[in-house]
Amino acid sequence: MPSFKISIALLYFLGLLSLLTTKISSQPLSNHCPNTTTYSTTLNTTFHSNLNLLLSNFSTNATTPNNGFYNTTAGRSPNAVYGLFLCRGDVATDKCHTCVRDASQEILQLCANRTEATVWYDECLLRYSHRNIFSSMDTSIAFILINTQNVTEPVRFRQVLGNTMDELVTRAVSAGGSGKKFAGTVSNYSSFQKLYGLVQCTPDLSSDVCNTCLRDAIARLPSCCDIKLGARVLFPSCNIRYEFYPFFNLTASTPPASAPVPAPVLPLSPPAPPVSTSKAADDITTVQSLSYDFATVEAATNNFSPANKIGEGGFGTVYKGTLPSGQEIAVKRLSTSSQQGAEEFKNEVLVVAKLQHRNLVRLLGFCLEGEEKILIYEFVPNKSLDYFLFDSVKQVLLDWSKRYKIIGGIARGILYLHEDSRLRIIHRDLKASNILLDKDMNVKISDFGMAKIFGVDQTQGNTSRIVGTYGYMSPEYAMHGDFSVKSDVFSFGVLILEIITGKKNSNFYQSDGAGDLLSYAWKHWRDGTPMELMDPTLADSHSRNEVLRCIHIGLLCVQEDVDARPSMASLVIMLNSYSVTLQVPQHPPIFGHSGTDSSIPKGLESDQCTSQSVQSTSQSVQWSLNEASITELHPR
Repeated sequence: MPSFKISIALLYFLGLLSLLTTKISSQPLSNHCPNTTTYSTTLNTTFHSNLNLLLSNFSTNATTPNNGFYNTTAGRSPNAVYGLFLCRGDVATDKCHTCVRDASQEILQLCANRTEATVWYDECLLRYSHRNIFSSMDTSIAFILINTQNVTEPVRFRQVLGNTMDELVTRAVSAGGSGKKFAGTVSNYSSFQKLYGLVQCTPDLSSDVCNTCLRDAIARLPSCCDIKLGARVLFPSCNIRYEFYPFFNLTASTPPASAPVPAPVLPLSPPAPPVSTSKAADDITTVQSLSYDFATVEAATNNFSPANKIGEGGFGTVYKGTLPSGQEIAVKRLSTSSQQGAEEFKNEVLVVAKLQHRNLVRLLGFCLEGEEKILIYEFVPNKSLDYFLFDSVKQVLLDWSKRYKIIGGIARGILYLHEDSRLRIIHRDLKASNILLDKDMNVKISDFGMAKIFGVDQTQGNTSRIVGTYGYMSPEYAMHGDFSVKSDVFSFGVLILEIITGKKNSNFYQSDGAGDLLSYAWKHWRDGTPMELMDPTLADSHSRNEVLRCIHIGLLCVQEDVDARPSMASLVIMLNSYSVTLQVPQHPPIFGHSGTDSSIPKGLESDQCTSQSVQSTSQSVQWSLNEASITELHPR
């Protein structure tokens, strides 16, 4: 304990000393320069000139009071440059100007000849791109800094940190459509220690999207930075940080009650003429921007060749396709049983296309011609969870860390659909074959919003048209057509138990009388032998505490009492914090079947499609003696 007091005191002193005596460092914390986007200064002088104009404009506007945020464009398509800077919410105007000036100069050196770049400093962020980056969340890359020393009271630390971060996120997003979307605070950790925390989003994000971004950043902490003395997660769109010393100006950490509106997006050159598509191509604001020509889709799939077929289900057939640009896509050709009119169909597609999260498959557009109704998705190459999980050979590729990461990714994606998206979406067919996996086994949930696009009522209530898959459906939905967000929670619980056991619920059978996976899990839980549920291939890779907690959470999700099941928001907290006490689960429902699918209720629409992702990579680099940095890249 004495050494912990000394290290905390030393960090506190050094942090305070740096605030009082040092100027902003010209050294960036990190930068991101995608090597897939380059230009030649000799061949593309227009883009280069527009970029110089943009950066010059940044330096000028950083001297005026503007909430420390500014975004603008320079030039016209196809050589337009979109850019923004964001200063830390407590930074004074003069320091903001210095940081932005340094960043404007340094980014040209760090990311020479790149059409897209991001650079982070301690007191500011600067971004530019050839595509529109305004008002949309980007968590495709995470730069993580950690203090390599550990706290000595993990349980108390997790509780205090969790409460602190919750308070900060609530305060940051409460500004609504204006303000800094920034908050800082100090929490009492012990009689002589205080915990300092800070969160911030770019002010152009909506409150809901800011909340999602910050929650995603916080969700990284348990895996990268658990019980560390300090850490920060930097996304292009938001950032979080905590330390045991004051690293920011606390008096400036609370946004003013009536903060001025962020600077508007103003072009640095006259608007493009009407024939230009400089912005329509980047914004999902019109049905036209999502429309694909049928001939293009037909050619991309080789005339819907059986060789290109990658999935089939109740909603339709999925084909792999390749556009003339070389981009791979997944094409879902909907069955003709959809009774929606053309305009209604297009409007629903527009709504679903705006639902974007790193754990959801991205809907790129649609094609509508005659009776043909087609959806275009991003292509995810690593197939689906069931491809690995239920194969005795391939399941060894899913060690415990991957499975635990998959559980967390599913939870975050469904939470976004339930609470953080523009409207509440109930998936209604959450299952292993709808959990796609990218190159790094990151979760991409598919088929969300299909009930809406296909013309099935999507609000909470009762329906005579059951859309789901036997083995995953909650009893109230399968038997009575009653559905809600808790129907998805039940399916999530089934998925958790399948991921832990490596066994499929719908064709599960045990000779000891457990006719389904849920009853089997409950039997072992009741008998005090829950670890016997675990897939034997996990014997050398698992964390006993994590496995036990996930079994507990899975059983809470599959309770027959709808009200007893936790919400997705609660589940995300349960998975990320051991300070949360879990309730005692009740007996799950009993499904009578013979171990086959012969007893599936008639009328079920089960979509077994597996659309397939862009590659992602990760790397880590050493930062300093007591602070390490990690860079995580994720597909857009």
